[in-house]
Amino acid sequence: MNINSDLGEGIGFDAEILPHIDSANVACGVHAGSATETIATARRCRELGVEVGAHPGYDDRANFGRVEIALAPEALADLVRFQVGALAAVAPIAYIKAHGALYHYCQNRPDAADALARVAREFETGLLGQPGFEILAAAGRAGVPGYREGFADRAYLPDGNLMPRTRSGAVLPPEQAAEQAIRFAREGGFDSICLHGDSPGAAEVARAIRAALESEGITTGPLHAGAR
Repeated sequence: MNINSDLGEGIGFDAEILPHIDSANVACGVHAGSATETIATARRCRELGVEVGAHPGYDDRANFGRVEIALAPEALADLVRFQVGALAAVAPIAYIKAHGALYHYCQNRPDAADALARVAREFETGLLGQPGFEILAAAGRAGVPGYREGFADRAYLPDGNLMPRTRSGAVLPPEQAAEQAIRFAREGGFDSICLHGDSPGAAEVARAIRAALESEGITTGPLHAGAR
């Protein structure tokens, strides 16, 4: 099992979260953060032995990349390629995980997911996505690794999508997040468990998940050991 978190977004919880995760989805300075933040986060990951994944998002800082924007497949590929290339210049990349609304846009559109997968193939890396949705299907079509992730700190809708943050109960507190993480690890249908680095109490959630998995004897590690 693997624990991942979205970091490098300038929220302020990164230092507390990093010791409790295996992989960091490092923002590429477009939807949030900055080039300085991205470089510093990647360097800190290397110091701690935390695997680095690229976390590209929409070019929409005003909305933190959380508003869906329709893009032609090649425009989407260029946006992702630009961001992944910038991070790849300073750190080896183990996988790509799209951020926020871009993630969900690709999850539900085969052409968008295929564009994302083309970039992963160019960089010879994998993709993180939810089981049963288009990102992992596109990874298979492109012949790149597809890593199945579950979200420990979020409530789900019946169709498998995440409950919108605007709804009460969408973000789970530490105890519930830890319970969900254990369930995901026991089910065997996931490679990675995600916690959001920008949510209130994210550091407490990270500690609770790590402690819960350890108490159950569940070991964790990087998705791709050679890419730290």
